Amino acid sequence: MSAPSTSKPSVSEREAREVAEAAREQEWRKPSFAKELFLGRFRLDLVHPHPMPSSEAAERGEEFLAKLRDFCETKVDGALIEREAQIPDEVINGLKELGALGMKIDTKYGGLGLTQVYYNKALALAGSASPAIGVLLSAHQSIGVPQPLKLFGTDEQKETFLPRCARTDISAFLLTEPDVGSDPARLATTAVPDGDDYVLDGVKLWTTNGVVADLLVVMARVPKSEGHRGGITAFVVETNSPGITVENRNAFMGLRGIENGVTRFHQVRVPAANRIGPEGAGLKIALTTLNTGRLSLPASCVAAGKWCLKIAREWSAAREQWGKPIAQHEAVGSKISFIAATTFALEAVTDLASQMADEDRNDIRIEGALAKLFASEQAWLMADELVQIRGGRGFETAASLAARGERAVPAEQVLRDLRINRIFEGSTEIMHLLIAREAVDAHLSVAGDLIDPDKSLTDKAKAGANAGVFYAKWLPKLVAGQGQLPYSYNEFKHEVDLSVHLRYVERTARKLARSTFYAMSRWQGRMETKQGFLGRIVDIGAELFAMSAACVRAELLRTTEAHGREAYQLADAFCRQSRIRIEELFGRLWTNTDDLDRKVVKGVMSGTYTWLEDGIVDPSGEGPWIADASPGASEKNNVHRPIR
Repeated sequence: MSAPSTSKPSVSEREAREVAEAAREQEWRKPSFAKELFLGRFRLDLVHPHPMPSSEAAERGEEFLAKLRDFCETKVDGALIEREAQIPDEVINGLKELGALGMKIDTKYGGLGLTQVYYNKALALAGSASPAIGVLLSAHQSIGVPQPLKLFGTDEQKETFLPRCARTDISAFLLTEPDVGSDPARLATTAVPDGDDYVLDGVKLWTTNGVVADLLVVMARVPKSEGHRGGITAFVVETNSPGITVENRNAFMGLRGIENGVTRFHQVRVPAANRIGPEGAGLKIALTTLNTGRLSLPASCVAAGKWCLKIAREWSAAREQWGKPIAQHEAVGSKISFIAATTFALEAVTDLASQMADEDRNDIRIEGALAKLFASEQAWLMADELVQIRGGRGFETAASLAARGERAVPAEQVLRDLRINRIFEGSTEIMHLLIAREAVDAHLSVAGDLIDPDKSLTDKAKAGANAGVFYAKWLPKLVAGQGQLPYSYNEFKHEVDLSVHLRYVERTARKLARSTFYAMSRWQGRMETKQGFLGRIVDIGAELFAMSAACVRAELLRTTEAHGREAYQLADAFCRQSRIRIEELFGRLWTNTDDLDRKVVKGVMSGTYTWLEDGIVDPSGEGPWIADASPGASEKNNVHRPIR
């Protein structure tokens, strides 16, 4: 066995892109509503009528939700968790006894076998009691050991690990490193083959659940050698293995109760039987796991929106200014309307995408990513608006409010807790690029060789011919459609008319596709550098998806619930608010400061504007920007804290 390399992989921009591209699911075997939307085709039939869970799944899910609600109301003290920055062991053990660790695990392995829809409802409920509990359960099941084993594990691996994950063992997912975030091509942790084992060396950062985990999913680079294809590979690792040290429990501005740490591996032996999938498949396993795993984050955002709406309603009725409740002042009322309409839309997006995941009829990789992107951005805005509605009390901590005799409303905590959602499981900026790549996949499939500088003239000529055939059929279809017919989608026209919004979605999807085509024609190979443009394209698509989901959910509630009329009102309000945002985004596609911004950035980075930084003191402490992560034995105490 050779010693692990201490040098970090040197990766060019092109090589990094190639690694990411190789990890993508290359084919579209199932239809995708969002993919069609970006191509200018509004396939309402893929989401309407709204898919529904089976009666058996609903009954099982509701039964568990009732038990979980009782547990959260009687056993969970969210203020205590926030104050002590830790979930009490007895609460975690209670969750284990309840079966909450196995919500997504099949019943044959001792789990509850809940659908994605009810799993998300459970996360929302638990997360409303304490966001740290929602994160604990989500990190364990959405990206921890259960999900990748469900999708890629062998029968033996499932039989070995899933019963443990369902009842007793907490799991974590370890990909990020101190110098590796959204660029896994530079992954430095190694797994060197040695007989029937692999030997792991490296350091992992921000290991959510890592401090208390019993099992880990670890991504490591296997060096290429005789009999080993090598590449980034996934392993199930026992946390009590010799050579594993949890070196630090990290602390954050929000989610203070989460068990997130730094984990070092030094000559850790892992049986080859614990490898998930073949060598080199680790990134594909991670990305595929996240396709549905990301849906847990929108669930927490829905819970936050519901709470923000409740507090905004109660407070705005009680608080008076200038002779009337503040809700009756337009400046405050518009904020309440935004929170209500957006909460309705976020629940519509999350439930629709989750039910689509359960049915497995559609490819939801874009829908899941859009849900994560849209929910994380909108939830942060809703919480910020709640703080503004509450005024000084919004900025004051719940403990301080209680100390002076007022209701302990943790508005500032919710704002802090939600901020991370725009960063983890794919930052907003990375989600823009990921979704944009999927959105233009059809174009790159037929015309990619035309803009690839490494392709031969023969390849370019062939690509040109294929592109000509594709665009000759596709472009004419972007000229006219159902959105221009006054009676289209009339089944959505009742006391409140939602058909006008669906016609808008259809027209706007075609406009979005035309804009994307024009940009590709204009910039060609430089398109990938136009991140501002691509981000706006994706944001427009996210709004259109949310509008569609809101209308479809409103119609579902109209036909199945007592408050269908009110659902139509909320959907109408959301769609009208969304349309204003969409038109602003279209305007900024071509009228923006992107070029000027690049010049300013160049000046900033070259030191041209350092004079602007005069007149302050920097309170930052000393130390490197990125901690040293060289492999080797740990010099720190192990703070691993298994819960039994």
